[in-house]
This record gives sequence, structure tokens and C-alpha cells, in this order.
Amino acid sequence: MSYHWTVYASLFIGINAALAGGVFQSFSDFVMRGLMQGSPASGIQSMQGINRTVLRSLFLNSFFLLVPATLAMTYIALTQLDGTAQKFIVFGTVAYIGLVFIVTVIGNVPMNERLAKLAASSIEATDYWQTYGRDWTRLNHIRTIGSVVTAISYLFAMLTLTKT
Repeated sequence: MSYHWTVYASLFIGINAALAGGVFQSFSDFVMRGLMQGSPASGIQSMQGINRTVLRSLFLNSFFLLVPATLAMTYIALTQLDGTAQKFIVFGTVAYIGLVFIVTVIGNVPMNERLAKLAASSIEATDYWQTYGRDWTRLNHIRTIGSVVTAISYLFAMLTLTKT
């Protein structure tokens, strides 16, 4: 077995994508449902707090680090690898960029920014809250799937690379 550094890079990306998927999955599974059960004002205030807190989190650093990491690994895969490992890496990168990063940037973030501008007890916020909860969570399901697909792809790439 040859343990080229791409094995460790694939493992690092796979684990970080899995961790991101776990965060997203928890929001899809129970966090958003829990926030939606309270009064709109309390749910809005809680989500506004979560959105402010995530900006200074280890999660956000990992989330953004995966973009250049996956792009760099795809470049390396396309120029230095071939076969199954290359395909897993490219597929994982496409999943992360398309289903996680782009969905976040064009979907979840604008919704978070709109929510942040609203007074939690206002009629406008109360009206928006139900739409926000439904649509934000649907987008979050996509991010969860994208993160899991990325993790599986990179971990399979790692396994393939250890066999060469």
C-alpha cells in the first residue's frame, strides 16, 4: 500500500464533509421543528441568535475550507490520478460545490439575512416565519444530502487510493 498524501487529504475532506452533514442533518431532523413549535417571536429570536453565532464558529471555518480543498483535490485528481479514485473525488466535489455551497449562498444565506433584518415580534416577521421554516429546511435537506454524498465519495476515494 502506498500512502500518498492524497489518501490523508481525502480522509480529511471526507470527515469534514460528514461532520457538516451531521450539523445540517440535526437542523433538518429536530432543530428547525423545535424552533417552529414555539411562538414565532421566540423561534425567530433563537434562529437569529444561531445565525449570528455560526459566523464565529469552527463549523463555518470548516464549511468554507472545504471549497478550496475540494477544488484543489479535483485539480490534482484530474492531473495526477485516474480511474475510480479520480471519479469519486470529482463527484464529491461537484456534490459539495453544487448541493452544499451554492445552495447555502443562494438559498439559506439570503433567507437568514432577511430574517436578521426583521424585528422578531413584528407582523412581517411572524408572516415570514412559516415560509422561512418550510423553505429553509427544504434547502437544508439538500445541503445534508450533498454533504453526505461528498463524505462518502471522498472516503471511497481514500479507500481506492490505499489499494494502489
